[in-house]
Amino acid sequence: MRSSIVHLAHRGFFLAAFLIVAMAAASGCTKHSKPNYIYMPDMYYSPAVKAQKALMRLPVEGTVPRGYTPYHFTSPEEAGKALIDPLPPTHAVLMRGQMMFNTYCQVCHGPAGLGDGNVVPKIPRPPSLQSDKIRNWPDGSIFHIITRGQNVMPSYASQIMPEDRWAIIRYIRVLQRSQHPTPEDLNALEADIK
Repeated sequence: MRSSIVHLAHRGFFLAAFLIVAMAAASGCTKHSKPNYIYMPDMYYSPAVKAQKALMRLPVEGTVPRGYTPYHFTSPEEAGKALIDPLPPTHAVLMRGQMMFNTYCQVCHGPAGLGDGNVVPKIPRPPSLQSDKIRNWPDGSIFHIITRGQNVMPSYASQIMPEDRWAIIRYIRVLQRSQHPTPEDLNALEADIK
């Protein structure tokens, strides 16, 4: 007796579940030209905009993209007076500068910065980084030329990050000092040799 009651209860449960599923499925088969209730009216009645058809809104005047630093200098002299190398004088910065110099600059300026790179016969000879003119330039002027380019040299602003430009300038200063040592450098070398 008891098993027949349990059997009927299970059967009734499955029958009720089947009827609920059937009613839910059947309710979706009717045609709805207009829903009875609109859950989010702002989304339902929003203006239709095709992708790439509408013009983007113009940003507020003075807006700067995230991670972008505007560069407003127009001459090497102006940049030389205003820009100062922000990097610390570390071995890591110097090694980064050497790597970036060897990647981007050595092709034209040569390994010692003498203007005797591999592409010299094909293009006009670039100025020697060892000349008195460039050795006397402030770091900001060299930064400006790497950023904006000059004469045949193109701008490297899109290829070389600002920190790497400063590291390259550090390495150029080391190259210049290796070709034109100061009296202190020579005294230190003599002391090391003895």
